[in-house]
Amino acid sequence: MPHFQQLLRIQTNGKSLHKITSKVATIVAESGIQIGMCNLFLRHTSASLIIQENADPDVLEDLANFMAKLVPDGYDYIHNAEGPDDMPAHIRSVLTHTSEQIPINNGRLVLGTWQGIYVWEHRDRSHLRELVVHVWGEKER
Repeated sequence: MPHFQQLLRIQTNGKSLHKITSKVATIVAESGIQIGMCNLFLRHTSASLIIQENADPDVLEDLANFMAKLVPDGYDYIHNAEGPDDMPAHIRSVLTHTSEQIPINNGRLVLGTWQGIYVWEHRDRSHLRELVVHVWGEKER
């Protein structure tokens, strides 16, 4: 069974959601896999990977606002080696995901109509994040 793997680097701009659907779709197309799976793995503990609404930006804003209330900055965390936003970012990452699996059919990601793939930066400042995109399956049907 053929495998294809590529490292995708995403520059974030502080706390925000970065849509990466088209970048991942391009890698899937380059792989030549027609039917199979795409595994995404974010190599960080203070950012996360989510599949979420891609049409109405209010959804993403509501998610960010909810997460900020659920895991507040400024709480008296013991771990603050990299600043006051460090431990809240780790907690937010634990509550979401650092990996996702998406089926591939006809050489394309099988996402729902309103689904998009996002890297969710949980730190206050920008970071260069690394995402491993691993695709495997059959090249011909």
